[in-house]
Amino acid sequence: MRTYVLTVFDKSGEKLLDESFEAKNDQEAKEVGSSKLAEKGYSEHTHRCVSPDAKLVLFHR
Repeated sequence: MRTYVLTVFDKSGEKLLDESFEAKNDQEAKEVGSSKLAEKGYSEHTHRCVSPDAKLVLFHR
């Protein structure tokens, strides 16, 4: 398992969410990240999900 970091920002740049989670690969991390965003109501906020090697897996501006 690899550790990914999901971060959400508001329009002013303030962090609304900064949490890590584990996934088997980038595709699973994208699915888990999207699910967490929808669950918390942050799908339309600026967000990113980054892999352990700093690859952007999920991004929305």
